[in-house]
Amino acid sequence: MSADLQRQGKGETSLSNFTESAANSEMAAIRSAYARLAGQYDRWFGPILGHARRAAVSAANRHPGSDVLEVGVGTGLALPFYSPAKRITGIDMSSEMLQQARGRVTGLGLSNVIDLLEMDAQASRFPDSQFDLAVAMFVASVVPDPASLLRELRRVVKPGGTILFVNHFARERGPLGWAERRLARASARIGWHSDFRLEHMFAPADLATASMTTLRPFGLFRLVELQN
Repeated sequence: MSADLQRQGKGETSLSNFTESAANSEMAAIRSAYARLAGQYDRWFGPILGHARRAAVSAANRHPGSDVLEVGVGTGLALPFYSPAKRITGIDMSSEMLQQARGRVTGLGLSNVIDLLEMDAQASRFPDSQFDLAVAMFVASVVPDPASLLRELRRVVKPGGTILFVNHFARERGPLGWAERRLARASARIGWHSDFRLEHMFAPADLATASMTTLRPFGLFRLVELQN
């Protein structure tokens, strides 16, 4: 191997290590943020996100198939709204959130919730094509690599299945767009990226075929439905 190629290889390895280290650091910051939020999450975010959450579950209930993966299940606020015919597996990276979700499942007797697992949605441990649907609520602007999240969901959802995202997607212009860009500086502390845009996750071909619905309050959230 030539010296130039050796140097190039070392440079690529160094960049890869830096990228992985940055992603791990961001994941650690996100886990820390949600550990702090877990006890107050339902009180502060339950009402604000409630309509968008129910809209996503309603869409999941309309789609065919019984095996559902809920990504970012959090404290389990959405779980009671699924049809009993749906078999729900939930994953989250926050053990504190999952502890509350398990308590909710037990307290409400939600027998259609099959499992709640601590897992990175960008690199899950599920086999290919395990689920009929995947639902990711308020997750896309949290994970370090949203494109990896989409690829992983395409892997674990059966061909012809459905992938649903509910998320806030930043505006390009106007006072709200300016505020979102300013708030992005605090992303590590608040646990999500306020300047997250559709293009950060979806290719033009995805956007051309996706179904999108704007949701209240104030059109802050959008429901994106993709066929796998």
